[in-house]
Amino acid sequence: MSIAIHPPAGMAPEIAAEAEDRVLFDAVLRPNRSLGPRGFLILMLTLGGLSFAAGIAFIAIGAWPVFGFFGLDVLAIYVAFRLNYRSGRRYEALRLTESRLSLLRVDWRGRSERIDLQPYWLRVEIDDPVTSGSQILLASHGRRTVVGSFLSPDERADFAAALRQALADSRRAAR
Repeated sequence: MSIAIHPPAGMAPEIAAEAEDRVLFDAVLRPNRSLGPRGFLILMLTLGGLSFAAGIAFIAIGAWPVFGFFGLDVLAIYVAFRLNYRSGRRYEALRLTESRLSLLRVDWRGRSERIDLQPYWLRVEIDDPVTSGSQILLASHGRRTVVGSFLSPDERADFAAALRQALADSRRAAR
């Protein structure tokens, strides 16, 4: 529950502004990557070992040109995982204060985009019931922004509920 803090009379304006802009909700959303660096190393060593053993078996029966194709399979899997991990560097950070909701999006290259919305008029929209195609939309003044597109349906529902609650608390505190 959020409680409105009003600065005492005679307080310096800078401190009063800081007290008014206290953080009410703060979240960083990142895509899930279920295989960590150690698991990736184990997977690649296992695949490499199995491909090498199969390649040796083909050399033993005289089909030596096949040996190189086993290495290409391992290389293709390695490249696919590296691209997947690179896309996992993106994130979205949301911070709700009494005066604004800031959304910072950072893509896998490190480029960022910041969107500031006024929280009093902000609506959090999501399908009910939440499905795999549902999106969390932040809507205000005719502008709609998708948030958390990489979250699972359950995570989207939980996040939308938490953000709605924080917005409701901030509105009550503003009265």
